[in-house]
Amino acid sequence: MITIENLSKCYGDLWAVRDLNLEIPRGELFAFLGPNGAGKTTTIKTICGLLRPTHGRILIGGADVQTETVEAVRRIGYIPDHPYLYEKLTGQELLDFVGDLHHVPRPRRSRRIQQLLEMFGIEHWRHHLVQEYSHGMRQKLVFAASLLHDPDVLVVDEPMVGLDPKGAKLVKDIFLEQVRRGATIFLSTHTLPLAEELANRIGLIRNGQLIFLGTLSEMRTQTQKDGSLEQLFLKLTDEQQKEDTRSASEWLDLLQKD
Repeated sequence: MITIENLSKCYGDLWAVRDLNLEIPRGELFAFLGPNGAGKTTTIKTICGLLRPTHGRILIGGADVQTETVEAVRRIGYIPDHPYLYEKLTGQELLDFVGDLHHVPRPRRSRRIQQLLEMFGIEHWRHHLVQEYSHGMRQKLVFAASLLHDPDVLVVDEPMVGLDPKGAKLVKDIFLEQVRRGATIFLSTHTLPLAEELANRIGLIRNGQLIFLGTLSEMRTQTQKDGSLEQLFLKLTDEQQKEDTRSASEWLDLLQKD
């Protein structure tokens, strides 16, 4: 469903992503992991057509994101890490606007908006301005907007930010059900237990290049370490070697010294 071919993105002398190749089939939840600055957000924005690659191309269901943008983007629901919402619209108006963008027929749109607002528990806020929403409520509204047109692909960047435990459980259940129904989910997160719980496969990027692609079991085989995803992540990205290894307790002791 998502095909990434030789994707590279350069900012001046800096290669944010270099020669990335991925094939993510229908019905897979793919976790795209890496340290800060590894190239995750650049990749995501390129998938969604928000950035033009320096080299390479991305296909969504066979449609080229750069040359068949409307057709490719029509198949994507995007949940960014820092969503921008029109604060002077009500929740209902914002979802109607998204429905117009995706040409969702009005009878179907009205039904789906009602169902999505109820599902996320924000139906009583539908006629309130977005500026009155809490952070968690805004996140739920973004999820509702991303699902409104029933996309084939969900591209998700840090989905759990601001959600309470009930909301986080609902989102996880939605991801699993979407995959069961044949959707593809491209998930980027620093919440490694979430990726460990949900992902069918994992891609690990560092300095703009893919350093691992496979299942958690395959990652354990490669690292010869039978640990959690967090432990394997640190081993593969060399964080323990590159960063100062003092503990939090040692750092706090240092801070308290005159």
